Amino acid sequence: MPSLDICFSPELLPLYDLRGRVAVVVDILRATSSIVTALAQGVTHMVPFSELEPCREMASQGYLTAAERDGRQAENVDLGNSPFGYLDGVVPVRGRSVAITTTNGTRALHLSAAAEHVVLGAFLNLGAVVDFVRKQQQDVVVVCAGWKGKFCLEDTLFGGALAHRLAQEFDVTSSDATLAALDLWQAAQPDVAAYLLKSAHVRRLNSLESHKDMEFCVREDVYSLVPVFRDGRIVVA
Repeated sequence: MPSLDICFSPELLPLYDLRGRVAVVVDILRATSSIVTALAQGVTHMVPFSELEPCREMASQGYLTAAERDGRQAENVDLGNSPFGYLDGVVPVRGRSVAITTTNGTRALHLSAAAEHVVLGAFLNLGAVVDFVRKQQQDVVVVCAGWKGKFCLEDTLFGGALAHRLAQEFDVTSSDATLAALDLWQAAQPDVAAYLLKSAHVRRLNSLESHKDMEFCVREDVYSLVPVFRDGRIVVA
């Protein structure tokens, strides 16, 4: 039986051997939620960057640029890190490619590149991620993007939700991290949005008047696609 483990922060990734495994990179608020939404709205592919300036420079190659630092849209880019940037129609995105950099999520993606499959998870595509990892039948590590290297609640809740759905087919009891995430998910499941009001990241977003982002990002199974990171690009599996 394959196992499911959870890495609470990219800073802990040196403790995990990702070779031959599926890495599910998750940044619920908001990078992976925005990327899933972007691809669902017809973005052809996305190129993630850890640093801001190389991302901006992709505009010269015809890319839309999306960048966020400390929760705010960076200067001199087309989009920020809200899923609504791909939904509101202000910047037409269908058929376009996007270069993206965020405080936490894009860094976690690059740090997970040693895995056999690197996929992007969000509550928005939770069921599709479940189906994808079932088909692989390989050990899974959920890589939580966290906040500047620190643990965050919402990414760990996703790990618990994934473990809950896979509990009959994957070993979710051998890792204390997974057991903790499952316990958190059981507590949060009746009303995830209300539970996350205590989260530091949600309070941070609310201070930036991004209330609707959190409520959207905790919706389950809105999209049926799985983004994968390969050869430097994020595409639909």
